[in-house]
Amino acid sequence: MFDRFKTLTARLALFTAPLLLAVPTPSLAAAYPKAIQAAVDGGVKVVKTFPAASSLTGWVLSENGRYSLVFTTPDRKTLIDGQLIDENSQDLSARYAAQYIPKPDHAALMKELIVAPHVVEGTAKNPKSVLYVFFDPNCPYCHYTWKALQAYEKVGLQVHWIPVAVLGPTSLPKALAIMAAADKTAAFRQMEVSGGMGKPAPAGFGAGTHPELTEAIRKNGELMDKFGIGGTPGIVWQEKGGKVKAISGMPRLSDIPAIVGLPEQKNDDPELARFR
Repeated sequence: MFDRFKTLTARLALFTAPLLLAVPTPSLAAAYPKAIQAAVDGGVKVVKTFPAASSLTGWVLSENGRYSLVFTTPDRKTLIDGQLIDENSQDLSARYAAQYIPKPDHAALMKELIVAPHVVEGTAKNPKSVLYVFFDPNCPYCHYTWKALQAYEKVGLQVHWIPVAVLGPTSLPKALAIMAAADKTAAFRQMEVSGGMGKPAPAGFGAGTHPELTEAIRKNGELMDKFGIGGTPGIVWQEKGGKVKAISGMPRLSDIPAIVGLPEQKNDDPELARFR
């Protein structure tokens, strides 16, 4: 899996950039420590505060629908960004995250996901199962996922490949080239078959040349964040009972039948041997 935000420190660096998020009310903002206020001034939203161990204050921060935890010291002068471990080797950060970070409303997000700009591959009419996969053109694990799903597409699976651009400056031009093509599915398959992840970005594609598609791909990235998906591929599916599930990363081959709701299909591709 390619993680869009590899460290919490990297996310905090992004917090200082201009972001289009609601700023908390002035009464709350006035009480913020300087380090938190700097993030808020950059557009970050403070979702919640809570008392933490050793008289620390915990902060749940949100950036483009993605949450993170930081802590400030009692004197409010120092911000702690990292994992908190207590004297008994218990992971306090994980406990606080489970307790205080809002859980995604997957059922509501499915309405957005169904209409998100995408490439359709697999069974066109009356599919037995539909899978939604966020992919970045530069992501090799997305390519492995594509290879792993080919056999299932032949027996009733339809896949909505939803482009995002999170893995470097060439991701957007490559995604635009696919989405601007007269036959998006053919362009997508050509990239996968030819190993296009390592190829240079195509000329003539950029935010300035295709602003509407650029905005659509940006919103796809925001939607991926809302699902709580931390990297590509991001896979979303709805079980027969209606429950929506989402995972980050290439699944084990043995897990795919349960994800797609179809019988296991044989796959002897040597590139996928490590995922067996």
